[in-house]
Amino acid sequence: MGRAVSFDRGIGTGRFDQANKSGEKTQTMSNWPQDYGRRVLAEVDSTNAEAARIAPQLAGPEWILGLRQTQGRGRRGRAWVDPNGNFAGTLVMRPAESPDQVALRSFVASLALYDAFVAVTGRSDGLSLKWPNDVLLNGGKVAGILLESAGMAGGAVSHIAIGIGVNLAQAPDTGAVETQATRPVSLLSETGAAVSPEEFLDALAPAYAQWEAQFATYGFEPIRTAWLARAARIGEVITARTTRDETTGTFETVDSAGNLVLKTAKGRVAIPAADIFF
Repeated sequence: MGRAVSFDRGIGTGRFDQANKSGEKTQTMSNWPQDYGRRVLAEVDSTNAEAARIAPQLAGPEWILGLRQTQGRGRRGRAWVDPNGNFAGTLVMRPAESPDQVALRSFVASLALYDAFVAVTGRSDGLSLKWPNDVLLNGGKVAGILLESAGMAGGAVSHIAIGIGVNLAQAPDTGAVETQATRPVSLLSETGAAVSPEEFLDALAPAYAQWEAQFATYGFEPIRTAWLARAARIGEVITARTTRDETTGTFETVDSAGNLVLKTAKGRVAIPAADIFF
């Protein structure tokens, strides 16, 4: 469960309560997207777990920010290490869509993260997007996305939780990272920009709302095109590894279903899910 610091439902530009390092409430002006809620928790087990708890009562999409996360997790059940000062947040929504459609929002979130980094640093050099759900800075992993969903009768999704972890202040110790995984980096170490979790959310939420509006209006194609323009290692040889097999080939594109497409000696291969190694 989470201990709340503040909760608001966005109605455009306004003031929001936040907690500083001493636990006192502060306020900041933010161009917060209309109809998106904002819930700041002093401590939470997992922001994705909190999302699942509050989803049945949602009035609209809501951002959850955990200032301290005790049981963070990443893809495939891996632990996500959250040093102090880093960003741990989740956007929870109830889109009532098919699982295939919902899964494409990892690309929406990736683009929003890219724009948020540009907003807080004023630069885009060194930034790239790694399929399926990481953001790289100077070749190292600075952010990751974990998209989880729950279903309901008829095959539609009852809610989705887009969990986002960002190494703002410090990167996890390399001993906590899997062998051959992309090295972790932090925004501070790579750019010198000192950004608080609250400040990062102020940049991320409006960026996400803009890309979500594109997705809702025009579908996946403009999202796919924008994502590919920012993709890491496109046109290069990479390896896609699952628990069952490994495929090496030239990263050609991402298809209309969000699959990674590799050109191999045996032809083109579409991969729906895998870990990627350069």
